[in-house]
Amino acid sequence: MDKSLGMTATSPRPSLFCVLSAKSIGEVPKMKRIVLFLTIALFALLTVRGAAAGPHKNGTTTLTGLVLGPDDRPVPYAAVTYQSSAGNAPHAVHADAHGHFTIAKLRADNYDVRASGEGVFSEWEKNIYVRKGQTKNITLRLIYAKEVPKAYVKGKRNPQ
Repeated sequence: MDKSLGMTATSPRPSLFCVLSAKSIGEVPKMKRIVLFLTIALFALLTVRGAAAGPHKNGTTTLTGLVLGPDDRPVPYAAVTYQSSAGNAPHAVHADAHGHFTIAKLRADNYDVRASGEGVFSEWEKNIYVRKGQTKNITLRLIYAKEVPKAYVKGKRNPQ
């Protein structure tokens, strides 16, 4: 008889140890796949949870506002330029059709902001301090131009 399978001359059937070992050996690759799948699933869950918890824990720093023209009406699609107060990393965004703008994902810092549109621009709003997790709202008024554009002259009422 074959002793490697747990069979002896006195026992025609394999021993219990041999049967369990043969079953376990067949299940090892399946078990490895299950453990690997669970490990990957757990890692993915922790990664997603960490990414989702990040903004809540740290908060987001946002600067929002409205751009008004010399006629005190919103300026659609005005350009809003911003940079850190140290003059680093200048950027620009555009207001929407109603003059509203949003600058998101800022680092906590002091910022200088200016708007322009239709040939007119605002003064620099300097040292706007935005803290971590804070949303700050500002209004930028367009007041300077070499010539006042006709678009703003038409919009003013004649006081008579």
